[in-house]
Amino acid sequence: MSLKERLEELRQQGLEEIKQSDDLDRVNDVRVKLLGKKGPLTSVLRGMKDLSADERPKVGKFANEIRDELKAALEEKRAQLEKAVLDAKLAAEAIDVTLPGTPVAQGQPHVLQQIIDQLEDLFIGMGYEVAVGDEVEQEVYNFEKLNLPKDHPARDMQDTFYVTPSVLMRTQTSPMQARMLEQHDFSKGPLKMISPGKVYRRDTDDATHSHQFHQVEGIVVGEHVTMADLKGTLEVVAQNLFGDQLKVRLRPSYFPFTEPSVEADITCFNCLGAGCSICKGTGWIEVLGAGMVHPNVLKMSGVDPEVYGGFAFGLGPDRFAMLKYGVEDIRDFYQNDVRFLTQFDQKG
Repeated sequence: MSLKERLEELRQQGLEEIKQSDDLDRVNDVRVKLLGKKGPLTSVLRGMKDLSADERPKVGKFANEIRDELKAALEEKRAQLEKAVLDAKLAAEAIDVTLPGTPVAQGQPHVLQQIIDQLEDLFIGMGYEVAVGDEVEQEVYNFEKLNLPKDHPARDMQDTFYVTPSVLMRTQTSPMQARMLEQHDFSKGPLKMISPGKVYRRDTDDATHSHQFHQVEGIVVGEHVTMADLKGTLEVVAQNLFGDQLKVRLRPSYFPFTEPSVEADITCFNCLGAGCSICKGTGWIEVLGAGMVHPNVLKMSGVDPEVYGGFAFGLGPDRFAMLKYGVEDIRDFYQNDVRFLTQFDQKG
């Protein structure tokens, strides 16, 4: 058998073996067998040294054509088998893209922040500006400019965290009232602002008290501002948070920075005034303190009390949240229990 005939025989045998290969390992074995250094094709090519000079180029060209044909057949078979493996894997792991995905849990504002946001939206709608002050405050703004001199007995009501003898953790957000009064240009209209934020007092934590809590202080100062304006504003706040049917009543009280001062009660939102355990049978719930801005507060901020007057109020988002949602322990708001906090899902 001539070399050319032997090469043709190897070609036919090789193509058949490639065709019969049914997995990638078998294809690799056939490649090594046919084209490896110890394969029959290599052995046949070693016999070319015995050919004449005329035959050698022709047989060499034919051998290279067979080698290239076998290589191409091997690559084609490998590609077919790899595609079959991939198709089988995709079929086994098929994903129905029309199915709904797994819901991703989303966060939400803390319930206290929800109350603050609601109040901010309400007051902005009434033309107020929101002024957020620093939690570390100067004593002069936290006390003196609010008509609380160093020897004033009311300071005992606000046991304070001092950073230095003249710097403290603010006990109320009212310092922003004094700062805004100093800056405001009354020729452009009245000052109308609220100041929400955290405040700090050296208090013993229990079900209704915390050393850290939130306040929203508000003030309106201008010409011809009356107690009736104050009451109307507080009714809008109460009805926005608790329902349109609620009323507000004012009772005489005392605060150093307002004169006259009042405590504001709202109709019990649970019994609507009939009397229940929440309002202790009175039909009313105390919610905040307020009053007309004390002339001394205006004077110390450079505002003429003979020309301008106004009202101020301070409310607690923590207390409002406790009342609105029936929470009995203020500490629940600060313990980061997701099971508790997710009850107050914010809609829309």
